[in-house]
Amino acid sequence: MSTRITLMVSLALILVAIVFSLAVYNRLPEQMASHWGMNDEVNGTVSRFWGAFLMPIVSLAMLGLFLLIPSIDPLKANIARFRGIFNGFIAVMMVFLFYIHILTMLWNLGVQNFKMSAALLPAIGLFFFFAGLMMSQAKRNFFIGIRTPWTLSSDRVWDQTHRVGSVLFMICGVLAFVAAFFPGATAFGLIFAPLIGSSIFLVVYSYVLYQQETKT
Repeated sequence: MSTRITLMVSLALILVAIVFSLAVYNRLPEQMASHWGMNDEVNGTVSRFWGAFLMPIVSLAMLGLFLLIPSIDPLKANIARFRGIFNGFIAVMMVFLFYIHILTMLWNLGVQNFKMSAALLPAIGLFFFFAGLMMSQAKRNFFIGIRTPWTLSSDRVWDQTHRVGSVLFMICGVLAFVAAFFPGATAFGLIFAPLIGSSIFLVVYSYVLYQQETKT
């Protein structure tokens, strides 16, 4: 995906989110539900303004950051080598944030005939899966990917760590998708246990690879 198309799609989603919030603003409660627990109970609220506009603001800030990264990274030439799928990842992130915003707005407008976890988990799964796909093509840089002291010190360690990390993140994505069909605590475990375990494993794995490389 080109940077121009990514920018157009992302800005269009943010604009739609803002227009939607403005259109229904007076129908929203003064305190909006903003966070749900493992059993889909509301356990966090924010004021109407932040409930209506925080996600578009966050989306715009993240879009700006993601578009800035390729120009400030000392290894910008490496980012250029996987810029297409990185742009795709930005678009997926914007769609994901837009989806969360719409779900939150609908809930606060009284459309509550759905479980928030069941609606969110498949989207989280797809996001993790696409992140895994991007990892399979990511080249060494300082902002995107599995950045440990050892992956940043060696192209070989970076490539091998990301090859394994790509598979692990895609598995985490599938498990998050499956988690939508299970109750609270089980769903929570299906998401976070593999994700935390994979993250710890990849840190250790990159260290082991680096030690092997420096000893040869």
